Formats: sequence, structure tokens, C-alpha cells
Amino acid sequence: MNDAALDDDLPAANLAEPGEVGLVEPRDFISTAPFNCEDGRVLPGFTLRYETYGRLNPAADNAVLVCHALSGDHHCAGIHSLADRKPGWWNNLIGPGKAVDTNSLFVVCANVLGGCQGSTGPLSPDPATGRPYGLAFPAVTIRDMVRSQKRLLDHLGVKKLRCALGGSMGGMQALQWGIEYPDFCVKILAMATTAREGAQAIAFNEVGRQAILQDPEWNQGDYPRGGGPRVGLAIARMMAHITYLSDASMDRKFGRRTVKERPASATPDPAEAVFDVNFEVQSYLRYQGQSFINRFDANTYLYITRAIDGFDLAASHGGTLETAFAPVQAETLVVGFTSDWLFPPEQNRAIVLALQRAGKHASYAELATDLGHDSFLLESPALYALVSAFLNRNA
Repeated sequence: MNDAALDDDLPAANLAEPGEVGLVEPRDFISTAPFNCEDGRVLPGFTLRYETYGRLNPAADNAVLVCHALSGDHHCAGIHSLADRKPGWWNNLIGPGKAVDTNSLFVVCANVLGGCQGSTGPLSPDPATGRPYGLAFPAVTIRDMVRSQKRLLDHLGVKKLRCALGGSMGGMQALQWGIEYPDFCVKILAMATTAREGAQAIAFNEVGRQAILQDPEWNQGDYPRGGGPRVGLAIARMMAHITYLSDASMDRKFGRRTVKERPASATPDPAEAVFDVNFEVQSYLRYQGQSFINRFDANTYLYITRAIDGFDLAASHGGTLETAFAPVQAETLVVGFTSDWLFPPEQNRAIVLALQRAGKHASYAELATDLGHDSFLLESPALYALVSAFLNRNA
């Protein structure tokens, strides 16, 4: 699922700090060849917006693909301008001398197919009509996302992928990379992820989708850019954001602290008078919902959550994870977090146990944290050490 880190917890951009990627510029890869989606429909072509950090070596085998989570995008490190308040969403992990060291690695991150941050998705114009695809967009899957990323890496001249790396939905993509391109992908590093969601995670996604679908402004997916079911999307984000945290982290951050009294409105809304924000946690969630609708698309949210719900490696490969992992040649590290109740540690361990039963080189690490599902995005020296050691170790 998602997961951009807690916005308030991200460090401010600081070019003077050693180890920073610095100024970066997104680019667009435009594939003009038809793309056959798993649902049987064909895109006449597609665009992936991406960023790169570091340089591809002469052997073209030092690339690391960073796969983002639900609400993430291609901008995972550096800043776009000196006016940026915050760097990319995984800036703490990526850069010169950091765990994903751009002094020696060529890092690529692309907004997924089906996204809304420059890549082709439901918000993009359908060449056949000139109007946004909306519900005419194919039902993209995690496998579709990975196959489109392979076209991007081929375009960039990558001959071997040193590692596919990601958390949550990004971890799903990383696992799919090892299955889909075993001769190409050397290592897999998946964090806070699962080989298939449980009923509870699917249920949370369904509540979010229903908040969007029941918003009158959704209009069967036909709405103008900047419009649409903004209320429904904000509610979906608020609900989902709770699943990325933990009870301990929320209690420490907010407790039962109340907000300061606000001046009375000249024309008070009766509902606001009764149900106004009383607690800091309410204010925080409303802020998360409002900021999300300014950068994300409702139809994209529907499509990507459906792709996450449909991801089931065992069911799509003969009924067992061992069968699913049979093609894998990559050395694999899976990292779970003790306080993650969305994709809990046992789901992460199950991936490694299946890989080992299939005779693969796989390891599991579990980090004790009370930060919840989003632990992989936040400051963690222990995680940095794991990532660095894994990327620098010969299989």
C-alpha cells in the first residue's frame, strides 16, 4: 500500500549536508510499441516519468531500481529546486555515501504504469478520444508495472539489474522482478511487504474505494483534471494513513492533546459547531487528506489499490509460493517490522521460508520498531546498515 512517509517527519532539504543527491530533474520515457496488459487490453504506447541518480558503469550492471509504494512516485531523492521544502520520499536512504550509494550505483525510480505523476494512467488522454482514459484504462497489475519498467531499463542501456528494491507495494514489484526476469535481476530487497494481502488489508482498501465511488463528484470516473471526488479521496487517504502508523507512534505523536480554540465563524455551520476538530490527531488526518488530493488522482487510487489487492503470487503460479519462486535466481533479503500490522512480520517471513524451500538464497531480517508499516521510510540506522551490507555483498 502506500506509502509516502509522514510528511511532517521528513527532513528539510539541505544542499550543504554531505551525501545529498542535490538538484535532480525528472524525465519521460515514451514507449511507442503496443503494450499488452494482463487484462487483455492493449495500450498503443505509454509514458513513464522517472529520475536517475549516479551513473551507469561501463558494464551497465550497477543499476538499482527503486519501486515505490501506493502513493509514492518517481521522486525518491534530491530536490527539484532550491525552493523545495522537502526532498524525495526516500532521500534518507539514497545518495552519495548513504545506504544506496550513488557514488557506485546507478539508481532509477519511475512512477508506475497507472500512476498520476507523469506516467500513463487513468488521468492521461486516450489517443482514441483525446479525453482522459478514466474507466477505459486497462486494469493494470503489479506484473504490468514491472514489465513496463523493464522497457525503461532497456532504454537506459541497463544490462543487469543489481537490485530491485522497494517497500510495501514496492516490495511486491521487487518480488515480481525476480520471477519475471530471473536472468536480469541479481538481487531483490523487499521490505514491509507480502506475497498476497490478507482479508483485513483488502477490506481497508475497499473502504477507501467506496468513499471515492460514493462521492457524487466521481461521476463514473468522468471528471475534469483538478476536480472529481475530492472529499471521497481525502477520506480514503485519511483512513489508509492510519494503517501505515501504529497505536504507539500515534499516541506518542498526538496522545489526547487538543487543538487551540479557534475564533468563532461569522456564519457557523451547525455540523462544524458540533463536530469541529477537537484533537490534534483529527487535525493531522484532515491535513493529510487535503494535501493528498492536491497531488493524487481518485481513479488512480482505485486502479492501484485494485492492483495491490489482486497481487497473489501463489494463486497466479500454480497454487504455491514455492512454485511461484521456482524461476528466481536473485539473492533475496526481506525485511519485516515488528509494529507493522498492515503487512505483519509473519507475512514477510513466509516469503523467505517459501524461497528457502524452493532452494533459493534468501534471508530474513526483522527490525524492532514502534513506527508501524511506514517504518521502512523513516530514519533507521539499523535499516541503513542492512541495506548497505546487502547491496555491497557478493551473492
